[in-house]
Amino acid sequence: MLRSITFFFLFGSGAFAASLQSSTDRFYLNYLDTVEKRLGKRENFLLMDQASGLRERVKGGELFVEERRPTSEPPSGLIHHYEGAVFIPGVSVKQVIDLVQNYDQHKRYYSPEVIESKLLKRDGNDFEIRLRLLKKKVLTVVLETEHKVKYKQVEEKKWESVSRSTKIAEVEHPGTPRETEQAPGVGHGFVWRMDSFWRFLEADGGVFVECTSLSLSRDIPFGMGRMIRPIIAELPFESLRVVLNNTRKAVKR
Repeated sequence: MLRSITFFFLFGSGAFAASLQSSTDRFYLNYLDTVEKRLGKRENFLLMDQASGLRERVKGGELFVEERRPTSEPPSGLIHHYEGAVFIPGVSVKQVIDLVQNYDQHKRYYSPEVIESKLLKRDGNDFEIRLRLLKKKVLTVVLETEHKVKYKQVEEKKWESVSRSTKIAEVEHPGTPRETEQAPGVGHGFVWRMDSFWRFLEADGGVFVECTSLSLSRDIPFGMGRMIRPIIAELPFESLRVVLNNTRKAVKR
């Protein structure tokens, strides 16, 4: 009971509010650029092929998600870097690509985290999309987001894509007459940026889906690590697991 009261006091009073600093953003963008260049130089199309036995584990049904912790963190922020993979048996890469490109239906495939989804613009394999996201762990936060997503067919049965956030704004009192959208970079700071790199490979009687996920959040307020760390640190991990698992379930329907 005391813990609940403490959370209510902290969150309700606005003591947990944060704002994105330019130095924090620059640090993240530099890290993102480093990761992207490293991925461009990888020896294997799938990163899992660099780890002994991992491909067989994923093919056997394991939903793999593992953290890749940065060597240093940005000022007043935290970078969340995860690698994840799943295998979808009995489907083609075309089926998977058709599903993930059907952005108007993401609210159905990825509910409850995706509340609303809409394709804003498409030019071939380049997409601009809108997603309203629900982030819930002790505290509930609704985010109004926009993203640019670029797909590339590497070979007949190999695809890759890059998704970059162009807008992330917290929504206060969502779904009510009092609903207001805050300016990007203002609010609780659970998510300030989110970017991802995807690989899709048809092989072994199905499709391997692999993701490198990066996001930026506020740091842990001094003295609040025990209470706040699970919220900030576990949300990106859980989100990637949900996306991979729901993709597998949606394609298999």
